[in-house]
Amino acid sequence: MTTQPDPARFAHVTDWVFDLDNTLYPHHSNLFSQIDVKMTAYVGELLSLPREEARKLQKELYREYGTTLNGLMTRHGIDPDDFLEKVHDIDYSWLVPDPVLGTAIRQLPGRKFIFTNGDRRHAERTARQLGILDHFDDIFDIVAAGLNPKPARQTYEKFAELHAVTGHNAVMFEDLARNLEVPKALGMTTVLVVPRNFEPTFAEIWERDPAQEDDVDFVTDDLAGFLTAIVAGEQAVGSRGN
Repeated sequence: MTTQPDPARFAHVTDWVFDLDNTLYPHHSNLFSQIDVKMTAYVGELLSLPREEARKLQKELYREYGTTLNGLMTRHGIDPDDFLEKVHDIDYSWLVPDPVLGTAIRQLPGRKFIFTNGDRRHAERTARQLGILDHFDDIFDIVAAGLNPKPARQTYEKFAELHAVTGHNAVMFEDLARNLEVPKALGMTTVLVVPRNFEPTFAEIWERDPAQEDDVDFVTDDLAGFLTAIVAGEQAVGSRGN
């Protein structure tokens, strides 16, 4: 079910926008599971709930408010800085540096952005561990979004306005189809990054969005390979033009 990129569909792209968690690094690395555990613990400690009740509430907040943080702020008025610092206190050595991905991102023509519902510190640590941080022009995090997470339309619009991104000239890479609905409406090309071989090992049922099928232009379980194919296509076109 994965689709190979048609280089012609990306020839116009000048802005490459990447989600962070489970997109720039693969699902099977399981890094986000550490954050997930920390969020459950935070909810449990905040509300004096046993683990199972805290996890159930955490996922309820995630589904209803887009992120656990947004739900806790809305319902309980928590300090977002305290939450972000505690849930991102994780071991980044779980991630394996990815030089192939780094080379592909570096060779993409135009600007590259990380657009995440996490915070900048987490994005920087993650990208640095992967060996790709220096290839990005900027990081648009949950703080830059005014703590209003994807998939809120105004968050995408704020990102686009800040960086003068025109939808038609941009592509968005995401692991959640629901987060591609607005980019698609704004004219972006959309790419859904799925677990390797579509294995559901670390994917929760609420992370699957069959209703968003029409918002997805391409699907890949190998981001590095997908980007490498785009770069190869660009280079082939360029060599024929010389």
